[in-house]
Amino acid sequence: MLAAIGTMMVDTFATSYFERSHFGKAADEVLQPPPAAAGKGDEEMDMHEGHVHVHTHATHGHAHGSAHDSRSSQLTRHRIISQVLELGVVVHSVIIGVSLGASESPRTIKPLVAALTFHQLFEGIGLGGCISQAKFKSRKIVAMMAFFCLTTPVGIGVGMGMSSIYGEGKPSALIVEGSLNSASAGILTYMALVDLIAADYMNPIMLQNLKLQMGANLSLLLGSASMSLLATWA
Repeated sequence: MLAAIGTMMVDTFATSYFERSHFGKAADEVLQPPPAAAGKGDEEMDMHEGHVHVHTHATHGHAHGSAHDSRSSQLTRHRIISQVLELGVVVHSVIIGVSLGASESPRTIKPLVAALTFHQLFEGIGLGGCISQAKFKSRKIVAMMAFFCLTTPVGIGVGMGMSSIYGEGKPSALIVEGSLNSASAGILTYMALVDLIAADYMNPIMLQNLKLQMGANLSLLLGSASMSLLATWA
């Protein structure tokens, strides 16, 4: 619960910071004086025609600026979502990697591999969709992909190195693992409900199509049930 609340705070602060930064730059551009219009035709224009021309130009500029600000704000939102989501996925990947690497019994390792495969697959699909919407530069995309791919192997290596001192049944190990699992669960739950599922469900296309809503609800319930079955082996 605390992780979900903390994620909401980070999400809010990051969004407000980027919006203030963006609108501050936009305000500076608006306050700059327009270039002087040189031309004899403008000097001969009567007051009525001049008023109509300036009003039309200003209205067009305002509409164009509003549309541009909306697209820019939406793009900023997608970028924040992708970065916060990667944070939650990374925390989850590290802890499950440590658990797998520190396990010594094949009866424990095999179920963890199955759970890890499904978790990483669907987390990768969700994160990849967010990254594609964020429209990062190629270098940023490669860095985020590499970070996602390497966290679990690194966690497995850490777990293997700690296997001699990391006892799965020790109280200290259980406290650390439980705390990290709770943190990643809170982050991922918040991101899934608020930034991913709710955003799709509030889409005008979804709201105007009853069949699409029913299909989405059924798919959501089936997906949740399928992932919940992993608890049998995890």
